[in-house]
Amino acid sequence: MSNAAIYARVSSARQKEQATIGSQTAALHERAEQLGLEVCPQWVFCDDGHSGATLVRPALDKLRDLVAQVPVEVVLVYSPDRLARKYAYQALLIEEFARAGSSV
Repeated sequence: MSNAAIYARVSSARQKEQATIGSQTAALHERAEQLGLEVCPQWVFCDDGHSGATLVRPALDKLRDLVAQVPVEVVLVYSPDRLARKYAYQALLIEEFARAGSSV
């Protein structure tokens, strides 16, 4: 079975109140199952209350470290803006993950 890591992010108080981290991760776990991907519980990364306008986020840093060190076949993200707000940052991260052998 192929493996996957999950990344979810919310930045606003309203998003926190609506538990969108939980809904994002639930949807991503479901998608992983549909694709036949195994998600290790330690490979679920959530930045709760961190802006997507910067690349300096605790869970994103941990995900980037994991992808650089361990073969992660797929990184699942609910939508591109959860990965980063700016298209240039999205492209940078996707390219970084691709160089490590991970698809997004």
